[in-house]
Amino acid sequence: MIRAPWSTGSSEEEARAYLQARLTVLYKLMFWCFVILIGFLWVTYWRFHDIKPDLQIWVNTAFVTGMAIEGFIWRGLLVRKPRMSFEALNALDTFFVVAANTVIAGCALLSYDQRQAAYTCLIYSCFAVLTRALVLPSTGRRTAIVSALGAIPMAIGAIILPFIKDWPPGKDVPGPGFVLGFLQIEVVTILLAAAGSEIIYGLRQKVSAAQQLGQYTLGRKIGEGGMGVVYLAHHDLLRRPTAVKLLHPDRVGHDSMQRFEREVRHMSQLTHPNTVAVFDYGRSFDGAFYYAMEYLAGIDLHNLVVKHGKQPAERVRQIMIQVCGALQEAHDRGIVHRDIKPANIILCERGAMPDVAKVVDFGLVKEFTANTGASTQVVVGTPAFVAPEAVTDPNAVGPAADLYALGCVGYFLLTGRKVFDAKTAVDLCIQHVTKQPVPPSQIGSTHVPRQLEEILMTCLAKQPSGRPASANDLADRLRAAGSFDDWDDARASTWWRDFKPPQDLDTTAIPTTTITVDVGRRKVA
Repeated sequence: MIRAPWSTGSSEEEARAYLQARLTVLYKLMFWCFVILIGFLWVTYWRFHDIKPDLQIWVNTAFVTGMAIEGFIWRGLLVRKPRMSFEALNALDTFFVVAANTVIAGCALLSYDQRQAAYTCLIYSCFAVLTRALVLPSTGRRTAIVSALGAIPMAIGAIILPFIKDWPPGKDVPGPGFVLGFLQIEVVTILLAAAGSEIIYGLRQKVSAAQQLGQYTLGRKIGEGGMGVVYLAHHDLLRRPTAVKLLHPDRVGHDSMQRFEREVRHMSQLTHPNTVAVFDYGRSFDGAFYYAMEYLAGIDLHNLVVKHGKQPAERVRQIMIQVCGALQEAHDRGIVHRDIKPANIILCERGAMPDVAKVVDFGLVKEFTANTGASTQVVVGTPAFVAPEAVTDPNAVGPAADLYALGCVGYFLLTGRKVFDAKTAVDLCIQHVTKQPVPPSQIGSTHVPRQLEEILMTCLAKQPSGRPASANDLADRLRAAGSFDDWDDARASTWWRDFKPPQDLDTTAIPTTTITVDVGRRKVA
């Protein structure tokens, strides 16, 4: 049974899928090779009538029949039946070599009156054997056996040809020499194909084993933003659900990649329970920066509001307190998030505890340009949640900017609306700098406790000095406001029981991609 250890996963199902994909490529390639051959023969014999075999009509019939069989197996079996067994795939592998060489040998016999036709058929026989060795995952031993089986009809044809009464002797080589030369070329082709398969198979096995320590197999996509894509993944040594975020230079800019790598290196040192845990980070060999983090089977706050509407005041208060804890640890380490927004806060369950908030993407924020008329600034953050100082003086952005953004998040959770709304990023920036926000209690039928509203409006102060002194200070104010009666643990547990976040972590049945860590380029914190 053929195995493909270098394929995109280590399971038997992935190896089977890989083998079927390679067989599809093989049959497709040879189908079009037959099309090219038939076209070449038609043009050649149309131009040079004197070299056309007497039985060319039967030669064409044989080639068309072989092409039709290859097309049926390619489109009718390998493409339409995506889960063929190993046994069936191995049978198709052997059938390809034997059947292709049988058709080619038959055409050589049918073209007995034109000596050069036998050499053309020999070339195509070698093409078939060598193409199979290049395309299919196979040991050298199996390649030798399958290729030898395919050589049998060619050898029979080579032996029969010199004994056909009307076979032209030719001046190049006598009949016995023709047979020996024919067989010698077939044997050399088999040896080359077997050696090539053994080398390719062995090298890829060694590469797979050498890179196993730093290999993540990516399953389904679970998120995508302006800078990268997040995949559900698994690692052979990390026996836990993992999410891998890929950031490609062409999406975020080469100048930002080093900054992102530095920020993730700092982020990996954060241990607060409300900060997403980072397991690993680095660059793949194709230049993409990635980091692996704990998988959160929950919902981000943006989708929470979009799908479930405005949130109870007590739930908002509890979420904000948790986020404050994560921010305080980061600020104590000199790390400013710079992009606190609903999409970067994930709500999930942990250890049967509902409504656990997790902050993600510390420092992974894309810059944008804001032209306010008087000047053009490179602003860091998301326009709807950016602090005024990030627009007027980006170099002065500090912990207070995160508290402003958290106030915007609380405002959004309570009202279902952003603090400011505009058609362009520039207009949003201007409003954050110049316009006073409408108190949440004045928006529609929204009920907001006075204490919570006052805290939110303090967070939204234009000057950093007017906001809470720290994340801990903000958390203390939220706790001092007292609990509200519109949310509790029982309601939270009921909500999560009804919500049922996706728990399917099986990636074996999903088309996968493997990224490999470039260990040599990894930096040590």
